[in-house]
Amino acid sequence: MLKVGLLGAGRIGQVHAVNIAGNARSSLVAVSDMHQPAAEKLAAEYGAEARSSDAILSDPAIDAVLIATSTDTHSDLIEAAAKAGKAVLCEKPVDLSLERAQQCLKAVEGTGKPVMIGFNRRFDPNFAALKVSLQKGQIGKAELLAVTSFDPAPPPVSYIKVSGGLFRDMMIHDFDMANFLMGEAPVTVRAVGSSIVDPEIGAAGDVDTAVVTLTYADGRIAVIKNSRRAVYGYDQRVELLGSDGLLQAGNMLENTVVRSTVDGVVSGKPTYFFLERYMPAYAAEWQAFVDAVLDGAKMPVTLKDGIAALAMAEAATESARTGQAVDLKG
Repeated sequence: MLKVGLLGAGRIGQVHAVNIAGNARSSLVAVSDMHQPAAEKLAAEYGAEARSSDAILSDPAIDAVLIATSTDTHSDLIEAAAKAGKAVLCEKPVDLSLERAQQCLKAVEGTGKPVMIGFNRRFDPNFAALKVSLQKGQIGKAELLAVTSFDPAPPPVSYIKVSGGLFRDMMIHDFDMANFLMGEAPVTVRAVGSSIVDPEIGAAGDVDTAVVTLTYADGRIAVIKNSRRAVYGYDQRVELLGSDGLLQAGNMLENTVVRSTVDGVVSGKPTYFFLERYMPAYAAEWQAFVDAVLDGAKMPVTLKDGIAALAMAEAATESARTGQAVDLKG
């Protein structure tokens, strides 16, 4: 049984608490949050204790921690947890700074403790099935990837100001998905972004609509499209063209009812947002982490994977600012 401390009792922390407590191989022992009442409330729901993060990290009875705090705390907490002998699952991104994330990697490598980064979309049943089909050679060699990721509505501008920007906060999931499906990082990143959904987002120095083109050493191409607004729901699709065929993973719909009349054909909308779409993925992600820690298997999403996606996000941010393609360093 894996004894777990949860750092962060906000929205995503609450999602993780459900999976930690509901997993047959893990138990939620303690919860911390900078807002103590939030930690106390969440801990009480699962029979855990509300403690400080330092108290959780220093407790030798706790085997692992899940970090669901604000991004600017991630690297420090990853390092502290690994040095304290804990296995770590940390929400994306590793950090807002690529340099700091790389420092974190060096510090953690010396501890020998496993660290997993929370790119939950790898564990979405649809995307995972697409990956399996690709690995089986069912469409030959992957050549052209298209990833669509549209949110139903933009977050508050107060969030935008501390998020690190669309490329680090939102598209970083899609950068990881591209690496996951294409099997390696690209060599060149070219980005175009604008603020057309909410002018206040532009005033805050960010974009809300963006397209990124990734090129690979062997000539393959990936295109990622992001928007902070899709009025019909959470649009999450992947299309992968290979030498022998095409793989597609579509949206999860609110229901499967299709109405066909003389006026046309109407079906349910995509589920509203990420909690509705990706709850099964979060559960599968946690199961993979628990199995890796308890059974000694390799972590399915490593700290290096997190840094690779962050490097792409940083390159996209620079490309959108300068209008020039950015070469990724090997």
